[in-house]
Amino acid sequence: MGDTTKDDGSSQSKAVRRGKRAFFFRKWTRIDIMRASAVGSVHLLCLLAPFNFKWEAFQFGVILATVTSLSITFSYHRNLTHRSFKLPKWLEYPFAYSALFALQGHPIDWVSTHRFHHQFTDSDRDPHSPIEGFWFSHVLWIFDTAYIREKCGGRDNVMDLKQQWFYRFLRNTIGLHILSFWTLVYLWGGLPYLTCGVGVGGAIGYNGTWLINSACHIWGSQAWNTKDTSRNVWWLGPFTMGESWHNNHHAFEASARHGLEWYQVDLTWYLIWFFQALGLATDVKLPTDAQKRKMAFAR
Repeated sequence: MGDTTKDDGSSQSKAVRRGKRAFFFRKWTRIDIMRASAVGSVHLLCLLAPFNFKWEAFQFGVILATVTSLSITFSYHRNLTHRSFKLPKWLEYPFAYSALFALQGHPIDWVSTHRFHHQFTDSDRDPHSPIEGFWFSHVLWIFDTAYIREKCGGRDNVMDLKQQWFYRFLRNTIGLHILSFWTLVYLWGGLPYLTCGVGVGGAIGYNGTWLINSACHIWGSQAWNTKDTSRNVWWLGPFTMGESWHNNHHAFEASARHGLEWYQVDLTWYLIWFFQALGLATDVKLPTDAQKRKMAFAR
């Protein structure tokens, strides 16, 4: 097993606006409008779910939320962003593809944003900094791409993904895949599957991820001296696939395991461990004893 390492995301040096950012009364880019439309549509469908309720459709929504959320944490986050482990391409690419249907963007965009978050944690250059308020870090940052570019610069920290044809293909065709999926769901199960499946499942997935950016920088406990606001929130562990052990993650960014104690539920790690046992996940990184001593609070 390899040691954990810090990510080397670079960015353009740019001045950052420090005044309060206008949210509604500003110029909205095409991407901002598309993102707001997607998030709004999912939550509208979720609100319509009680009027089109079917148990099998609701079960489909829970399964969809589980599979796509796990794909986000397993693929986008631990595999692609932090390179916590390696997979053969025939396995890496399908997991990245399934993560598209979590409606959180294509891999190049997601990975770049998260690398910037670790590079600029809690500063005014953090893409979803908690110092700008709960709702900004939870969701509002998503709809202001110009502000993110102003703070972080260009997407020059994901050349490893940009050099791969598959991730460029997903970047250029993401809308087609999602609209095709929604259409197939509707043709298969009608409004119940669209509202209880895409709506409920999408809302669960969205807010699970968003709570990591907001709640896990406000509430909870700190096991490691990360010198930032990252927190471990135990009750979110099962619902976020182990991502809510966020202070652990900020202490050891490249660790494939976030729930470092046996009682810290980390479903993503269990999946990584499974593929490691099969010999498919290799170069699995975990924190060393020396790294733990370095990050421990002084007694």
